[in-house]
Amino acid sequence: MTRTQTRRSGGRVARHALRSAPLAEDVRPIRGGMEGGTLKALSDAEVLRIHNAALTVLDEIGLADAPPSGIEVMVQAGARLGDDGRLRFSPALVEDMLAKAARNITLHGRSSAHDLNLSGTKVHYGTAGAAVNMVEPDGRNYRHSTLQDLHDAARIADQLDNIHFLQRPMVARDLPDNLELDLNTIYACCTGTTKHVGTSITEPENAQACLDLAYAIAGGEEAFRARPFLSNSNCFVVPPLKFATESCGVMEACIRGGMPVLLLSAGMAGATAPATLAGAIVQAVAECLAGIVYVNAIAPGHPAIFGTWPFVVDLRTGAMSIGSGEQALLTAGCAQMHQFYGLPGGAAAGASDSKLPDMQAGWEQMCSNVMAGLSGLNMVYEAAGMHASLLGFCHESLILGDDLIGQALRCLKGIEVTDDTLAIEAMREVCLGGPGHYLGVGETLARMETDYVYPFHGDRTSPKEWEENKKPDLIAGAKARKEMILATSSMAALDPVMDADIRARFPIKL
Repeated sequence: MTRTQTRRSGGRVARHALRSAPLAEDVRPIRGGMEGGTLKALSDAEVLRIHNAALTVLDEIGLADAPPSGIEVMVQAGARLGDDGRLRFSPALVEDMLAKAARNITLHGRSSAHDLNLSGTKVHYGTAGAAVNMVEPDGRNYRHSTLQDLHDAARIADQLDNIHFLQRPMVARDLPDNLELDLNTIYACCTGTTKHVGTSITEPENAQACLDLAYAIAGGEEAFRARPFLSNSNCFVVPPLKFATESCGVMEACIRGGMPVLLLSAGMAGATAPATLAGAIVQAVAECLAGIVYVNAIAPGHPAIFGTWPFVVDLRTGAMSIGSGEQALLTAGCAQMHQFYGLPGGAAAGASDSKLPDMQAGWEQMCSNVMAGLSGLNMVYEAAGMHASLLGFCHESLILGDDLIGQALRCLKGIEVTDDTLAIEAMREVCLGGPGHYLGVGETLARMETDYVYPFHGDRTSPKEWEENKKPDLIAGAKARKEMILATSSMAALDPVMDADIRARFPIKL
């Protein structure tokens, strides 16, 4: 639905009033779940070649180091255990398990308004990264990240329209005990946002306690299983082509407990994955296909995200180069593979190698975020706030990233070509006896909110206005907004009675 108006009404005041009024969801120019897929980094023939290469890798090389429980369930499903201890998977087995795999899944929020439909080329942007430091741009400093920092990040993300989900963006380094870390990470995130939350669990022994906490927050196990608002981000493989034994134990427990899983393969091209972009994608696809076999051998149709996350190494130094053009291409190529299989998929984009939210960060974050969205990636992880090649997270950068992702989503929306948007009648009105410009045409005012996206912090004033406004600084503006958000109570806080019960049962430190 489009607002229409035949004549300019009220001039600048009317335009500002219209822009400040909230838009109905169906009229907003951008939103989570918009369709991508117009960018094709790979041809159809190249996608098929990567698929066939991945099948060859699984059939002839296989994966090592599966836990005994995994070996048992995958061999029963049809995998072959070689004398070298490696599990190998025939193309027929892979195809059988792909037929059983969950498609068109929904990742739930604690609020249904934040449910994420992972079908087709619907795109959602969110956080991730497990940084170990907080970036403080004021003093250009790094310090260890804390539980309070994590909770604050969740609270900030909850208020940002273009951050659609929260995966743990940093590690609470003030909690050295792994069980306390796992439990408090869940509590800090889930009491900071009602959007979907993803988290890791460090040890298999901790999984049941984490599930119990999720059940308590949901109001019971049955309620959680019906709408699981928490998923397990699981590095189930250690590239190249080895299962991560401990993480596999966590994954098995989460599957039994009704928690969705992200099958995360994070090889580094040139180090733990082939240096060629095509080879890195082949290895990631092969590893995640093994994960599909694993998951569906345990519980056919269990919700699992195909998490091909190949990263890039700067071959001059060995350092990660997550802000590179090669990284953007890897992510776009992986998105095409997800669509080839018809599976919900996720990959990394939007992170930066820059240490601060500066110009380098801007070009790196925008490049990969736009390409990920245009490629139709369902879950764009690490899309905002992440610096120093995943070692640092910045609250102010998270806030500025909301603006950046807004522009990426506008690119995703594309160009609408209809009888109305071709604007012949508007040209007729303006040029045949009209004012000679389009500012006076009602359609311009009607379209200014439905067709255009305006940054919250980005400055578009003239140099004169900028100077009159005391030369506003992006970081200062983001800091002020951060302080405003954190000065209010969390909208995701638990009922006091429920919270007291949880604190009595679990070692909550927040």
